[in-house]
Amino acid sequence: MTDLERMKPGTDLVTKAGSSLMPAFELKRGAPIAAPVVFASPHSGCFYPEDFQNDLRVPLIDLRRTEDAFIDELFGGVIDQGAIQLSAKYGRSYVDLNRDARELDPEMFVDGTPLTVGMKGARVKAGLGCLPRVAASGQNISASKITKAEGVFRLSHVHEAYHGALSGELEQLKNDWSDVVLIDCHSMPSKQPGRTGLPDIVLGDRFGSSCSPRLTSIVERAFRRSGLTVGRNAPYAGGYTTRRYGRPRRGVHVLQIEINRGLYLDEANVEKTRGFISLQNQIAEITTEILNYALYENT
Repeated sequence: MTDLERMKPGTDLVTKAGSSLMPAFELKRGAPIAAPVVFASPHSGCFYPEDFQNDLRVPLIDLRRTEDAFIDELFGGVIDQGAIQLSAKYGRSYVDLNRDARELDPEMFVDGTPLTVGMKGARVKAGLGCLPRVAASGQNISASKITKAEGVFRLSHVHEAYHGALSGELEQLKNDWSDVVLIDCHSMPSKQPGRTGLPDIVLGDRFGSSCSPRLTSIVERAFRRSGLTVGRNAPYAGGYTTRRYGRPRRGVHVLQIEINRGLYLDEANVEKTRGFISLQNQIAEITTEILNYALYENT
């Protein structure tokens, strides 16, 4: 039995670390389910536990600026359309749900890592692993190192719970439908170092490996008809979620959608702008086409 398996919600560790426990996610289902489509937003959460906030070396707003703020609200209409929506509750600076749980930096822990660490790639070295080390400003998030017990709690209560729910929803849909769709919903900074001319939308299908090319093309055309510019797989081809769940040959199609924050967000203050409602209406039209695609593939 692993540390994560031992430390489930309800143990002494969870009671101590989560005196005011926030669920890892919010799950909403259309009634009835009209099409086998899940819209997930792993970076839309904005909850940070009190003990985590008390140890911050940076202002909380630095963490808020890394969130995909309000992205779950932009896609909120999918419930009325008969789809499923899964939204993260914790901020990505606490646990990054679009990372493998083994993407950990051993130097962040005072008494060892909660899991066997995988290959220490560029993201981990840059401080952007599953338990991030740096904020949007590039400064260290916390004043103290993390204990192994704290790491176990974060991975179990947040990462494992979220992906357990997502896996469960996809499996349940596969029991009833031959082809299911997961849309991984994200937002991206409007200005990025070394990049100019960033489009309004970036679609990531891991260069055609995570979903049917037809799905990507349908979504691209829908966004273009709404007057938005669209790119594919650059600078975002899809992350852990598309890699883990995308199995088009087995009938599981995963497409990542990145939305330029400049369309709807005051990025400095993390507040909605006037563009939010109009973009929300545009997205409702696109999600209708995604549901129609899923229905067609199952006829």
